[in-house]
This record gives sequence, structure tokens and C-alpha cells, in this order.
Amino acid sequence: MAVSGCARVMIPVFECRSSDPDFSTNQKQQEKSSSSRFFGNSVPISSRSHYYSSSLILRFPPNFVRQLSIKARRNCSNIGVAQVVAASWSNNTTTNSNKNVPNVSTVDSASPAAAEEIPLVAAAADDGVVNKTNDSNNNNNNGVQLSGLAALKASFLRSDGSISVHAGERLGRGIVTDAITTPVVNTSAYWFKNSNELIDFKEGRHASFEYGRYGNPTTVVAENKISALEGAESTVLMASGMCASTVMMFALVKKGGHIITTTDCYRKTRIFIDDFLVPNMDITVHVIDPADMDGLKSALDKNNATLFFTESPTNPYLRCVDIELVSKLCHSKGTLVCVDGTFATPLNQKALALGADLVLHSATKFIGGHNDVLGGCISGSEELIAKIRKLHHVMGGALNPNAAYLIIRGMKTLHLRVKQQNTTGLRIAEVLEAHPKVKRVHYPGLPSHPEHQIAMKQMTGFGGVVSFEIDGDLETTMTFIDALKIPYIAPSFGGCESIVDQPAIMSYWDLSPSGRALFGIKDNLVRFSFGVEDFEDLKDDILQALEAI
Repeated sequence: MAVSGCARVMIPVFECRSSDPDFSTNQKQQEKSSSSRFFGNSVPISSRSHYYSSSLILRFPPNFVRQLSIKARRNCSNIGVAQVVAASWSNNTTTNSNKNVPNVSTVDSASPAAAEEIPLVAAAADDGVVNKTNDSNNNNNNGVQLSGLAALKASFLRSDGSISVHAGERLGRGIVTDAITTPVVNTSAYWFKNSNELIDFKEGRHASFEYGRYGNPTTVVAENKISALEGAESTVLMASGMCASTVMMFALVKKGGHIITTTDCYRKTRIFIDDFLVPNMDITVHVIDPADMDGLKSALDKNNATLFFTESPTNPYLRCVDIELVSKLCHSKGTLVCVDGTFATPLNQKALALGADLVLHSATKFIGGHNDVLGGCISGSEELIAKIRKLHHVMGGALNPNAAYLIIRGMKTLHLRVKQQNTTGLRIAEVLEAHPKVKRVHYPGLPSHPEHQIAMKQMTGFGGVVSFEIDGDLETTMTFIDALKIPYIAPSFGGCESIVDQPAIMSYWDLSPSGRALFGIKDNLVRFSFGVEDFEDLKDDILQALEAI
């Protein structure tokens, strides 16, 4: 959404308490009022919540100079890199050609004026690009700052690949910095200069995270990057994918509610629903086959369903749900639709554009992409995310800012990794389907897949995970997996390194064979997540392992 010229924001101010700042300009008069100001997220906080729904950023006007002294950086490093990398002081120019540009020396949140809203520095054009000033002294004309969904409208970023690199950062982030990479803000709390500023915060006139559980500037950058890819109004990041799933259900499904879900899904999600929601909150559940639209209609007619929750593609059989049709059916009955798109990634499938209300990801997988971070995210409308975020702040599954940084870094190569994994996945699936020792291949990119036409309609790529059944029993399948040399035997998927597992052992070994059969898990099933290794190496490794059985 483009920011209008009359948009008004409040500027929170971070103060670097350096006893002897080293100015490169000789401005002692301004030292007292603006010697060490740092801009954070420029977003008004409502009186009911203490988080940022988006990051509206102030571009430095032409009469500002950004400086950072060695001493200030050294003295302030303990309060977070991002709070000290952007110290700004006015230069000697006193004239102001742009009447909408506030003088930073007058912005003092300890004064009564700090409680008032001030005009946004620059207005956004209709295409989402911030208008640039004509001042000849402005040497920062390439510092485009956008906010919210303006990232999706930027004429110079038309592809998901470019958006995944720049959204939330070059296109506007709540940390003013000359650094290309987003700094990590390692802080557990945020301080107030005086009691009046604290009162302003409590009454919604001053913006702050207040406490680390309620938000972090580094995490906001990651959230905005995901929102831009998903076309969402808001995103909330949490400590893991399961944390995101459980908080979402607790927040949206009230006691006595009804959930509709699918037969094929991540086991821990089913455990949470069956063992916690059903007995403790009197929630009822209806389970349907992913392709059973008649079953969905019947469930909607017979139950006052609060939520339809599904994966698409599902785990581990990669079944696909017709998201557009499901959304129409559910919305006609007032039922929310949440799609876990972890296997699809935001690049291969746009669940919100297809009609879903929420899209959930385990950011641990493709989004992080390096098998080195845990995280989960939910994207959707501001209204729904606000409800989820409110409970999230109470339950406390906050994402560590260092993890947020790893997710940001991982997303910069998301489009490259997913492109490679899409190609490898499809080519390997074709090889496996033609092999005499493979009984069946489950991959939505194959015409033999039961929902191939649905996948063709709503996906632009089919992902890097292929499930298949060895022509043999549990032990034969174990022999095949043990003969592989490239992939790691491990849970998870979506990283740079290939990973293989036998679900009957990895995820369902606590159940008897008949118990596993109830979940549709066969002893000969293999789930193979392809990394970014060379296709020929992976193919040769799989073929030699098949020869070993």
C-alpha cells in the first residue's frame, strides 16, 4: 500500500548514552538536543497492543548527515548494534526547502511535542516508490524507502527473487543504517528516557517494543520480507513452526469450536489437535481426504467449523488441496482457512492470493534453507495476525534475533535454492518412477500424482521433496537408505544439504505396524529432501543405492 503524502507517524528515538561523542561536524549547539538520536520503527502503536504491524521508515532529508564515531560505536555496542549504527546530526544548513521535513533537533520525546504525530518525511508515489527530493544536496537518491506492501508494487522489483533479497531492507526497514546487511539487535528490553515517555508509550503516543518478548527490530525485517513474498498485510515470526501452529489454533479456535483438517499431515500437528485441543477445550475435529470436496461440504454443513487447517502439499505424501475451491466453500460458511505451505514455499505457491486467510510456514525448512535455524511464521490480514500476535506475546515463544538474522540471510538465496531444488526434485522423481525397484513415487509434478492438475493450476514449481516407496519391506528400505552416500539420515527438509528419512522409523517408530497403517505410513516409504548438490551426483548415488537392494 502506497503511503499517502498526509500520512502521519510518530518517531521513537533511541539515545546513545556516550559521554563524549566524536562529531565530525562542529555543532555544539545541537549536541544537547540531537547529539545521539537513532530512529527505530516509525509506526504508531495502538493503545491495545505493543507491536509493529509494519515498518514505516523515514528517509534522511537532504539537510541531514549520517555519522558514526568510533567511540560511540564502542560505548554503545552493549545496547544493540542496530541502535548505534545510524546516529544522525543536522549539518550547518538551516534552511529547509521541504516543509514536510521535521528538524530532528526539535524531536524530543521528553517534551509535550513528542506526544504529537508529525508528518511523514516523504510521500510515496502511486507505484509505491518514495518521491525523491529535488534538492541538489541530496546524495542519497538511491535510498528508496517503502513500507508495508509497497515492496510488491515497486516497478524495479518485479520478481520474487528480487523481493526475497531486498524486501524489508532496501525497501524500508525499521533500523536506519548504511549497512547492506541488517544488524542483529541483541537486547531483552528497551529503555525509556523518562516516566512521561513511558506513559506516552502506555497510552499509544510513543512507539517501542518495550520488552524482547514483544518484538525486535531484526525480527521485524524478517517478518516484512516474508509478508512481501506472501502478499500479506502482516506476518508474525515465532520460535518454531509448531509454535506458530499451536498459537494460531489457540488464538482462533475457542472452546467448543470445530476444526476440519486432512488425513495426511505432520504428525505433531495431529497430536496437538487430538491430545490437547480435543480433551482440554472440548474442540471437535473432522478429518477428510485432501481431495474430498464432498466430505468438506458435508463437514461444513454439519458443523459450525471455526477453522479449516491443511498442508498443501501435505507431509509426507505431498497431496495437494485445491486452495481456491476450499476457500470458497469454507468462506460461504464463515470458516477460516489456514494453509501450511512449508513444502511449497512462498515462491512456488501463493496461498493468500488463492483465497486462504492465513499461510503458515516452518521457516526452519526452505525459508531458512541452511539446516541451521528454527523458526515458524504466519502471514495474513492485520486483523487475524493481531489476534495471533496478542496470544504469542503472552505465551512467549519469541524468535531469537540471531535466528531472525539467519532467516533473513537464508531468504536472500531462497529463489536460487528453490529453483535448483524444483529442477532436481522433478528430474529425480522421473528417474525413480521409471526404476523397477521403486514401487510408487509421490510428487505433484508427475502426471501420475492424484492432484497433479491442481498442482499445475496453483503452483509454479513442485518443490525439492520427493516421497517414494521401495519395492520391498522395512528392512529392504533400510538397506537402500543406508547405502546412500550424499544425504544425511535426519528429520527436517529444505536445506542446502540433502536429507533422507524413513518415516516409519523417524516419525512413527513408537507405533506398531497396524498403528502406523492408521496414519497411512508404509514401512517402505522414503522421504527424500534434495539440497543444492549437483543433479548427476544425486542421481548416481540413488541409482547405486537401489542396486544394493
